[in-house]
Amino acid sequence: MNPSQPFTEPIEMVPHLSGCPYDAYAQLREAGGVHQAIQASGGPVWVISRHADVKALLSDPRMSIEARNSQRGYQGFGLPPALDENLLNIGDEAHARLRRLVSSAFTPRRVEAQRERVQATVERFISTIAPNGHADLVADLAGPVPMVVICDLLGIPESDGAIFQAFTRSLLTPNDPNRPSGRELVAGMHACLVKVIKRKRAEPADDLLSAMIAARDGDDRLTENELTSLAFLILWAGFETTVHLISNGIAALLREPKLADLVREETDPHTSRMAALVEELLRRDGPMLTAIRRFPLDDLRIGERTIPAGDTVLLALASANRDLEFVTNPDAIDLERPSNGHLGFGQGPHYCLGAPLARMEVRTALWTALHRLPNLRLAMPEHELAWNPDHRHHGLTTLPVTFTAQPA
Repeated sequence: MNPSQPFTEPIEMVPHLSGCPYDAYAQLREAGGVHQAIQASGGPVWVISRHADVKALLSDPRMSIEARNSQRGYQGFGLPPALDENLLNIGDEAHARLRRLVSSAFTPRRVEAQRERVQATVERFISTIAPNGHADLVADLAGPVPMVVICDLLGIPESDGAIFQAFTRSLLTPNDPNRPSGRELVAGMHACLVKVIKRKRAEPADDLLSAMIAARDGDDRLTENELTSLAFLILWAGFETTVHLISNGIAALLREPKLADLVREETDPHTSRMAALVEELLRRDGPMLTAIRRFPLDDLRIGERTIPAGDTVLLALASANRDLEFVTNPDAIDLERPSNGHLGFGQGPHYCLGAPLARMEVRTALWTALHRLPNLRLAMPEHELAWNPDHRHHGLTTLPVTFTAQPA
């Protein structure tokens, strides 16, 4: 969408509402905030872009997350039941039950206990690149750190996590002519998880996956499909959004030197100012453009538009977080905002379970990168940075940087 030209519906999600679609989102908000669009797959959707509407609908019980409530043939990734019975595809009592089984691993207290291990992980990857004087901070830092952290929490080998991550990356790039078919990728992810669970069942330890298996085998609170699906979601969600938030955050610091100086002045990653910075980055440069799709259980009236029951609805989190009705000067990072209240991790019953862990990882990665890599700067002009052509995630494909080489 060209900001100077009117748009017509249905709007093509790719390219008009993908990458960095903030000007397009502003147009949508100005023109009523409820619009019909077409996904790259050809499926029709509704896009909701105003903060008040997005926030309300995230908690509205009329908005189902279960694909069975689609009345327009929604397909999604076409996951089999062994991967599909997870927290992003079930609602109400079933969702609450599964969430209770894993929520204790992501409490602020449990996350804070991981500080030293997360710091050590970040240091490890920075030590690898420090002697080089250059790096791609997506491939060399933002990508591997969350994968290692979530593998450590689950209790699975990094090698298995890396295999699974490669599958998910391919699945999220459907336009790559060289990638395997979606069915092959899903089958590969399933086989990887089955192998991991089989090994963990034979050799349990003090980790989250062992606890989940014990719940399944102990009193049958988890079915086998639920167990595999939960492991699938925790592993995928445990790194995918955090990768983007780390790389988006570092790019923002390098584009705005005053922010980088602020980080360099902080004595450690976990100060109140570092926490405020991460919240503002989540609001302005968050990793999710839209929340996972919803399906109205009844016809839904928003302003002058009516969305029929069963249609696919996308709630534009990134648009809501920049809505002038919600926040003044939305393009600025302001650590003194009296109340951020962003929707970067969602809202309501499906609020991101791993939010405390993601926040801690990002604080650690940003602070350590700025302190360990002197004269860190972009290796290309800002306008040449390449963003994923995706309407779901806001993330860089690469983040090339230079810095003064340091001993490992």
